[in-house]
Amino acid sequence: MDLIRQLRSELRRSLHGPAWHGPALLEVLADVTPAEACAHPVPGAHSIAELALHALAWIEEVTRRLQGAVAALPERGDWPLPPPDLQDPGWRSIHEELSRGAERLERTVGGFPPERLLEQVAGSDAQLGGGIRHVVMLHGLAQHNAYHGGQIALLKRALRERSPTA
Repeated sequence: MDLIRQLRSELRRSLHGPAWHGPALLEVLADVTPAEACAHPVPGAHSIAELALHALAWIEEVTRRLQGAVAALPERGDWPLPPPDLQDPGWRSIHEELSRGAERLERTVGGFPPERLLEQVAGSDAQLGGGIRHVVMLHGLAQHNAYHGGQIALLKRALRERSPTA
């Protein structure tokens, strides 16, 4: 399998599944209610909605970088906040935006020239992912998706064990 196909597959599994570690990011979000999305069952921890928007922001930023943009913070911000009165249509729209962002990322990776995978991401700020190779950034994004998907799974479990009717 060529490297582009491998990276697309890794990213797709981190977002849609099947992932070897458990549910993928979009899978774990599929049955989250608006109330669960906004809840903070762990003091000081992010909510499910905050984690979903953070993941979306970085999916969009990596897609932008693959299209030649200089490494920067995501346009939405690193930790965009959900609307304070998040209701079902708004929560569904966040999930849909994440799905669309995943599709754009997959198309962009699919069209990315394989010979550029070992080139550095534009920009020099290592804290923003500049100075790393595109291939490392893409592996890192898949890891980022898995990491936050795991956090969401734990938050969901905490909420549902606390309130079985949620």
